[in-house]
Amino acid sequence: MEQDVLAEIGTIVGTENYSTSMADLYTYGFDASIHHVTPEVVVQPRTPQQVADLVALANRLRIPVVPRGAGTGLCGGAVPLEKGMVIDLSRMNKIKEIRVEDLYCVCEPGVVYDDLQKALGKYKFSFPPAPGSAEAATIGGMVATNASGMRAIKYGGTRDYVLGLKVVLPTGELIEVGTRTLKNASGYQLERLFVGSEGTLGIIVEVTLRIVPKPKKTAMIVAGFDTLEKAGKCVSALIAKPLLPSAVEIMDSTCIRAVNQVVNAGLPDVEALCMIEVDGHPQIVAEELEEVVKVCESIGAVGLQQSDDPAQMAKWTASRKSVMASLSRLYSNLCSVSLADDMAVPISKIPEAVVAFGQIAKKYNVIVGTYGHAADGNLHTKMLLDPESEESWKNGEKAVEEIFDVSVKLGGTVTGEHGVGISKAPYFQKERATMLEAMAAIKRALDPNNIMNPGKLQAWEGSIITHLRYPCDGYCDRG
Repeated sequence: MEQDVLAEIGTIVGTENYSTSMADLYTYGFDASIHHVTPEVVVQPRTPQQVADLVALANRLRIPVVPRGAGTGLCGGAVPLEKGMVIDLSRMNKIKEIRVEDLYCVCEPGVVYDDLQKALGKYKFSFPPAPGSAEAATIGGMVATNASGMRAIKYGGTRDYVLGLKVVLPTGELIEVGTRTLKNASGYQLERLFVGSEGTLGIIVEVTLRIVPKPKKTAMIVAGFDTLEKAGKCVSALIAKPLLPSAVEIMDSTCIRAVNQVVNAGLPDVEALCMIEVDGHPQIVAEELEEVVKVCESIGAVGLQQSDDPAQMAKWTASRKSVMASLSRLYSNLCSVSLADDMAVPISKIPEAVVAFGQIAKKYNVIVGTYGHAADGNLHTKMLLDPESEESWKNGEKAVEEIFDVSVKLGGTVTGEHGVGISKAPYFQKERATMLEAMAAIKRALDPNNIMNPGKLQAWEGSIITHLRYPCDGYCDRG
């Protein structure tokens, strides 16, 4: 990047708040996905006005801009495809207001989810979406990707809590959308437009969130099954009872073996299991636990453990969260990659989906660990590949396409909570073909110079096996 442009950036944020060092640029070239592209400059603003001035500069000079939170995204949404400027919002991390009497809080985009939860917990309140990367994920990133987690079945995702936003548009204009009220019928719901936009329409610089009281009691049951299909049937049977658990996590034998071997999770050695959480008033929790046990036994559970001890429940939850990292250590020559991952299907279709995923994995000779937030139909399928093998990547890509095709045919979607980024783009385009031109029209209207996270969502072209951060000579463009 030219020195005069860097000088302007320094004037806006101070020379200590931007970097062109190779180490920094390399680090900001990837998120938690399989992709990597090195930007030209990384900037850490501290105020909304600094963000607005940076974007106005970028728009004037046609510099690509990619906003970034903590980099926990699994699809490449924060990877700067066209290099340019990465704007790191993690320094804008103040919780500005908590108003429990009005059921909302206001925070900057760099606030970490767990930090907000601790602050709200002092008032016995919560922002419930609970992403798997809660210890690092930022609120701005959660809004940009419409993130959620294990409790979405009962409490919904991020979009269900966004009341209002302050956003810097691609022209550098700072606007406010939404309200601080629980009801709002005032014109276009533009705050919803920016939720899930993945930095393509503007940069979120302040968030007003609805908050809810924390439940008085929580309890969990771990139920083992001799087939993955039975575990899937247990999920749909619970919902049809009707029961509305706060979470149901599913894990197959590959995932169970990985976490038992790597983190000594102590989970039962079965073909599949469900971790079922209920919460609410203590009497309701006790009654629902009895109902859960009956449902599990009717499906053929081969072992049941239950607990309301916070330490034990935290251990079970941690073992589920450790699946991705544990899978990478299960075999010495394979690593876990986010390819066919994060699809969502109607809850009743989970048994059919998990059986089909296993058949596709065998067809292409890849190992797939299936797990996820089964209560809302959101499944994760981490593939174990040899990252240096061209054949392994080719087989993985073929399996990805078929897994997503099955998900959509079952009435589902290719992404439930992680967003599109790069890794889902061609499959997202296939699923959402009828709305792509409308998306492109909105993008042109708000970002006429195409500076905001260009090349993503409807604009993506080509294979997903590109710009990899793994050695893959001869098959993929490493970017």
